[in-house]
Amino acid sequence: MTFTQKLFRPVDNSPLILFRIVFGLLIFLEAWGAILTGWVRRAFIEPQYTFPFIDFSWLQPLPGYGMYIHYIIMGIAGLMVMFGFYYRLGIGIYTIMWSGVYFMQKTNYNNHYYLLVLMCMLMCLVPAHRYASIDAKRHPEKKSLTCPQWCLWIFAIQTTIVYIYASVAKMYPDWIAAKPISIWFDYKSDYFLVGPLLAKEWFQHSIAYGGILFDLLIAPGLIWKRTRKYAFIASIFFHLFNSIIFQVGVFPYMGIALGVFFFEPEVIRRIFFKRKPVPEYLDTYKPRIAWVYIVGLYFVMQILLPLRHWLYPGNVHWTEEGHRLSWHMMLRVKSGYVFFKVVDPKTGREWRVNPNKYLTYKQSKAIASRPDMCWQFVQILKEDYADKGYPEVAIYAVGKVSLNGREQQPLYDESIDLAKVEWKRFRHSDWLLDMK
Repeated sequence: MTFTQKLFRPVDNSPLILFRIVFGLLIFLEAWGAILTGWVRRAFIEPQYTFPFIDFSWLQPLPGYGMYIHYIIMGIAGLMVMFGFYYRLGIGIYTIMWSGVYFMQKTNYNNHYYLLVLMCMLMCLVPAHRYASIDAKRHPEKKSLTCPQWCLWIFAIQTTIVYIYASVAKMYPDWIAAKPISIWFDYKSDYFLVGPLLAKEWFQHSIAYGGILFDLLIAPGLIWKRTRKYAFIASIFFHLFNSIIFQVGVFPYMGIALGVFFFEPEVIRRIFFKRKPVPEYLDTYKPRIAWVYIVGLYFVMQILLPLRHWLYPGNVHWTEEGHRLSWHMMLRVKSGYVFFKVVDPKTGREWRVNPNKYLTYKQSKAIASRPDMCWQFVQILKEDYADKGYPEVAIYAVGKVSLNGREQQPLYDESIDLAKVEWKRFRHSDWLLDMK
């Protein structure tokens, strides 16, 4: 059997069906939970400005309470996915709308949000509604007990890529020395029961090394049948720990759910779908060579994107160049401040601008250490001062940043007029200073 034939051979679709149900529930909770916890209000309603991805500057929050409606619709789409009711429509709506809010703001950037974009895209490709769904009851002729093998493999491959890169990204001196972990855990030392343990140095180092080993070994452990059960138990413990300590929403539970794609489909059927008939595998799926190339190209991009930060000089945790879309998940602690010196070259008049005048507290902290957001804020200042009658102002960023508890030092070259700087998408920004 050729590799292409293996990709399109029929297999029990139980893992895909189970994941659809859990995934639909999780994305529903993510959408409506963002409303109930006030996240939508803090991220989109209260800020005067948002910071979209630079190439998506046209993406702006809906006016008034429009973003609440946006998230309500997403929640309904999540339920459509969960129950398999107009599944293709539901997952399509959620994918577009979630991708929109992901690219719309960077203040609350999180690799988990990016992972959800990818999972939604993959769920658009697969027939996850062919069993245990309203769609299957409405259209019995579309009901199926099987799916092509690739429908299960793509999730296992994507999960493996995420874990491996997350492990490699942790293999740098500050993480090995548990510097970021010690900062996080010291702030959580008052947690009920576990607080004193989190403050122990030996425990912090154990978590640092354990994180590297878990991310590196969990996918091979799930792939190998002899260790699969133990690896899955370790995955449950790891993700529940993250959920309790770091409160990262539904994503730890999605990490647990992705484990079903590493088990034999028959095992999932016997445990979760006891009434489901055993597939006879009479149906065969016609190989689509073009489809193989498209999915293959997608995974080539997933392998190359996390490597792009090596094209830039300096420490990626300091300059942030190539940091996003690279599975550098919770690897560093950055803090600092910045203010802006605005000068009118014609009159010599000078202003010192505190970004808090324009931004929320969280946004002000973000622009101090994230160069692309700092550059975007400069564009806001340019437009504001142009409206005030000063169309040719020079703008200088003055501030300092600390990485993983180091002494604060300048990140931005305060001698460079950022009002004249063009954003370089694929080259190093020479107005960023090296970390000493």
